[in-house]
Amino acid sequence: MGTLKLKFAMLSTLAVIIGLSTLFLTIILSLLGVFDILTLGVFVIFMNVLQWLIAPYLIDAMYRTRKISKAEEPELYEVVERLSAKSGIKMPELRIAQIQIPNAFAYGSPLTGNRVAVTTGLLNTLDMEEVEAVIGHEIGHLKHRDVQVMMFVSLLPAIFYYVGYSLMWSSMYYGSGRDRRGNGGALA
Repeated sequence: MGTLKLKFAMLSTLAVIIGLSTLFLTIILSLLGVFDILTLGVFVIFMNVLQWLIAPYLIDAMYRTRKISKAEEPELYEVVERLSAKSGIKMPELRIAQIQIPNAFAYGSPLTGNRVAVTTGLLNTLDMEEVEAVIGHEIGHLKHRDVQVMMFVSLLPAIFYYVGYSLMWSSMYYGSGRDRRGNGGALA
């Protein structure tokens, strides 16, 4: 019953986000021409999808992660292997980041597949049972497709940002010209 409640809560949240976004988008569409908003929407969607596809490479470069094999970290590898099988997902690529801050994160894209990274700080700070709990949490993100959901949800604020930005610049450009020509000045 807990899984059903979780799925209902996730779908409800998504419905509210989509509903509010559609409302705001409708208001903005009434203020702009369809072509302008369509161009902005396509641009934002393209940029977010591109970002999603290449993000794993950027994350690997930023955190200097490297793929680890079963021979390097047999206990850690076995934990990820076992928890993945138990969750019913394909085992993600296991990576390690040489950072002393204890952290773990799940990420991926269709180009790279799913990945789970742990930092050396996490491995040095926690015992293996605690590391297993953290990895279980990260595998939960992969199982529930949180990376994909967050990419989709992030499209909406990005579209609103660019529409607002566009409105601000167009009002400054067109608004100042109107005053100079005498078309929008005060009534005398």
